Amino acid sequence: MQFGQYPSPDHVVAHISDPHLLADGARLYGVVDTEAGLRLALARLSRLESPPQALVFTGDLADKAEPAAYARLREIVEPAAADIGAEVVWVMGNHDEPAAYARGLFDLDDDGPQDRVHDIAGLRIVSLDTSVPGYHHGELTDAQLDWLSGVLATPAPHGTLLALHHPPIPVPLMPAADVIELLDQQRLADVLVGTDVRCILGGHLHYSTYSTFAGIPVSVASATCYTSDPAPVERFVSGVDGHQAVTMVHVYADRVVHTIVPVADAPEVSGFPSDVRAQVEALTPEERRELLSRKDSPLYTGGIDLPGRV
Repeated sequence: MQFGQYPSPDHVVAHISDPHLLADGARLYGVVDTEAGLRLALARLSRLESPPQALVFTGDLADKAEPAAYARLREIVEPAAADIGAEVVWVMGNHDEPAAYARGLFDLDDDGPQDRVHDIAGLRIVSLDTSVPGYHHGELTDAQLDWLSGVLATPAPHGTLLALHHPPIPVPLMPAADVIELLDQQRLADVLVGTDVRCILGGHLHYSTYSTFAGIPVSVASATCYTSDPAPVERFVSGVDGHQAVTMVHVYADRVVHTIVPVADAPEVSGFPSDVRAQVEALTPEERRELLSRKDSPLYTGGIDLPGRV
């Protein structure tokens, strides 16, 4: 039921980034259980009322590009995606290596750029490989930009989401990231201007942030492994085992909405059980507004006791 003035979105996408899986369940930095973080994220997604139609992983899938890590990634993600009914979109990151990535995730022998196009019920998602073999910064070749230009020459029915690892935005809270940013960003901007790209999805930074690029909104998802502390104490760079999150992307006809979803559960201090929804739906719009919006409503003054209220 539509409670407000906006209809349901046309498309729902889960934006997940930087799982950094290691082979044989090894812990990242000897501490971080990367598999556990990924499983928590997928479990959260399975609980959403409107499940995602696509799971977009914006890079750094395997921390050391180990074949066993890619195999484990598929073992964890593909059954979860099938249960949700979502297509998986993989994106290369600086920790991934093209040959191992292609073999491990697509069963292909291909050590070139890993650029692909996905059609999600008329929403085009382009996976663009910004990785540079042997380095952590990002670049795009002339051939890749020509390929992207060709893809975008024909608009998609519901527009395009561009997914890449290195986000083309400033990073004011973590200047060290400037050294490993996407180089020559204006060349990408020149290709994107005037196209149907509605949003750019990125990773790499290990925290959530937003900006625009060539007039297009940019959304950077946090990581499921560890996150960057944007306000550390006497540290040039600080990665912490906490605050992991994914981002939900809801695509409407005229806008895209991004919502951060923390991976870990937290203690509930206020709420109602799910069966209360039926009671709310049974009310008229006017009754619903009086109950839920009016400040002196019995709901807030204690004059009404809905079952399960916390």
